This record gives sequence, structure tokens and C-alpha cells, in this order.
Amino acid sequence: VQLVESGGGLVQAGGSLRLSCAASGSTFTIDLMGWYRQAPGKQRELVASITSGDGSTDYADSVKGRFTISRDNAKNMMYLHMNSLKPEDTAVYYCNARSRRYYPDYDVRDYDYWGRGTQVTVSS
Repeated sequence: VQLVESGGGLVQAGGSLRLSCAASGSTFTIDLMGWYRQAPGKQRELVASITSGDGSTDYADSVKGRFTISRDNAKNMMYLHMNSLKPEDTAVYYCNARSRRYYPDYDVRDYDYWGRGTQVTVSS
């Protein structure tokens, strides 16, 4: 699975951006997709995720009500709509895809795939 992000940039506080993630390769194996971000000096954190099956979503508390994650399975695309951006949203945003595989003897393994990231900078 290959992932390519786009849509980052510089925006003023209160503004909006839409990030896109294009998936290719064995996309049929993907069970879960998500957006992570990493600010300088901080650990990478989950921003939002969406399942492949029923499209259930989950959000970090810090972005609830401001960000919306969505998928277009026909186009193998995932999006992150970001509204009311704050300076603390400044980070490199990464697209993630996870495949869960089942092996004999109840052995379950998750395989994670990552894009290279796109910079989002929010000025105050």
C-alpha cells in the first residue's frame, strides 16, 4: 500500500484546509485509515480515523467539532477537512493505513503504512 498526502500549507488562525490522501496498491487489504500529526518536539498523535467497513469515525478531543474525516472508497481517497484552525494545529500531518491479518492459533497482526507527510502551519 502506498500513500501520498496533499493539501497542506500556511493558513491564518480561524481558517480552513482540506488534506487529501491517495492510496494505491493493495488497498483492498486496508481495514482502517487515519490522520496523524507530529509537531516539533512532540510525539506523533492520532487526529482522526475511519474504518473501511461501516465508515465509523473517531477523533482526538482536541479536534472534535472542528475536523471531519471522510473517505471515497471508489477513488481510494481519504480526506481531512479542518476548520477553525488554531496555531496549536501546526504540525506535519501523516496519512496512515492499517491492515489486520489473521494467522493460525489466534495470531493477529497489524501492518501500518505511512505517507511522507504534509506540513500544516497556522499563523496567529
